[in-house]
Amino acid sequence: MSDSCTHLDTIEDVSPSSEGCEDCLKSGGHWVHLRMCMECGHIGCCDSSPHRHATAHFQADNSHPLIRSFEPSQEWWYCYVDDVMFEMDSDEPSPSHQ
Repeated sequence: MSDSCTHLDTIEDVSPSSEGCEDCLKSGGHWVHLRMCMECGHIGCCDSSPHRHATAHFQADNSHPLIRSFEPSQEWWYCYVDDVMFEMDSDEPSPSHQ
């Protein structure tokens, strides 16, 4: 595991792709928690969810390494490539589905 994320230059000003897991909504599945890709805004479900769509999104195209929680009051980010969880200083409230 890295001490820091080396992919901060991939962050884009994104909008959430949906209010729930985009892939679960299409397939009729369900999720536990939501994550947002910080390169394209894809909303996917966490690894505790049955289909792990956030990780699947990264694995489909390794050029989207950063996600952040899409849960209320959760400020953390995660980099798949560097395997590091972190928080960013921001005046903006964290995005969430509620």
